[in-house]
Amino acid sequence: MAKGQKDILLGMIREGQRMSLGQQVRLALILSLPAILAQMSSMLMQYIDTGMVGRLGANPSASIGLISTSTWILGGFTAGACSGFSVQIAHLCGAKDFKGARKILREGLTSVLTLSFFLAAVGIALSSPLPSWLGGSPEITTDASKYFLIYSAFIPVGAVGWAASAMLQASGNMKVPSIMYTAMCALDVIFNYIFIFKCGMGVTGAALGTGLSELVTSAFAVWYVLMRSKELNIKGEKGSFIPKRRTLNNAWGITAPMWLQNVIMRGAYVMSTIIVAPLGAIAIAANAFAITAESFCYMPSYGILEASTTLIGQSIGAGRKDVAKRFSRITMTMGALIQTFLGILMFIFSRQLMGLLSVDPGVVELGAKVLRIEAFAETMYAISIVGYGCCVGAGDTLMPSLMNFCSMWIVRIGLAAILTPKMGLQGYWIAMCFELNIRGILFLWRLKGDKWMKHKVVDREREELEYAEI
Repeated sequence: MAKGQKDILLGMIREGQRMSLGQQVRLALILSLPAILAQMSSMLMQYIDTGMVGRLGANPSASIGLISTSTWILGGFTAGACSGFSVQIAHLCGAKDFKGARKILREGLTSVLTLSFFLAAVGIALSSPLPSWLGGSPEITTDASKYFLIYSAFIPVGAVGWAASAMLQASGNMKVPSIMYTAMCALDVIFNYIFIFKCGMGVTGAALGTGLSELVTSAFAVWYVLMRSKELNIKGEKGSFIPKRRTLNNAWGITAPMWLQNVIMRGAYVMSTIIVAPLGAIAIAANAFAITAESFCYMPSYGILEASTTLIGQSIGAGRKDVAKRFSRITMTMGALIQTFLGILMFIFSRQLMGLLSVDPGVVELGAKVLRIEAFAETMYAISIVGYGCCVGAGDTLMPSLMNFCSMWIVRIGLAAILTPKMGLQGYWIAMCFELNIRGILFLWRLKGDKWMKHKVVDREREELEYAEI
């Protein structure tokens, strides 16, 4: 029934029909729920995965933790590239130009795959010296190098699957990608158990398990989008997979600011680690576990982010900026309500949450204190997360990246550098709480006007001329 409702409601956007507030809320919920469930299951499986590696001892866990930020940076470049094409597809589907969307699909898969081979080559080349550059001790650098080498080798596999999933979501299909990511997490746990424990491969087994789970799910995602997707399947249709300059230029306008944000945000996280590190082992552990515990609050908002990108993209593609603006308000309100509720629970059960992750009384006590501080940021944090998804759906990525730069590097890092030496870890989390509220206000300001919707993601007149020439 939900699937039928989704198609009808998306059709109302594309056909220019009037939508009531209730219909827009219903469509936002239909698209958001599968993505929320996928995000939550992914986080749950990640905890299980981390626990499995943790059973090997402190050094294996540290070896993976050492290069985790580096894997996030490479993953951020892949995600930005995928968005460059998926946003174009959302706009074209909104305009009912499914032939154009399939053209972007073919060219986008080729482009992302090509980029991923370059990223894989960079990762493989850096796998040996990187752990030492990051300050790893000799007892963990060997395992860290092996993990990063295998991770890098599988980048093309994960990238093409990620691209296929993002394009499906852009077409309005949130269910299949959500099932795919849930299955990938489950396979990751199964493969890790086999390679880590049954085969005795340790950290190397963890990397192989993750890579193979990506291989299986990516193969399914690519097959589905090319052969089964209602809007995007290319069965019986001739068309080139060679990217055209216009497609790449359109993608670059979206992707480049997202790559900039990737560097900005990851760099800020590294700087945050440097600020917290002098506080000692208890503070470092409490900070790491508190960040993990807080993820239960904000992961649903990332699911709503995915839905908001699709809704905004298709609405603007259909020439309905009024509908897009209402969807931005609906999805941000949804994220804020859910994350506020979860923030209240986190405040009340902060000690219990920390107790699930650590048995050290000092770590639990300090972690509970900073979680209670962070609870006051969850509402505006949700608005910044979903608001960013709305901007991406409109192709507005440069200004949000600049906003995040100012918020992270000037407000959070600047304030943390002042408060942390005086107040310890609590000072750092006060700075984080203040910054997240500022960031939410910035996105409310950005989305209040109409400038974020004035970006031309796809030049449809030029596209039609290209079709005629072909």
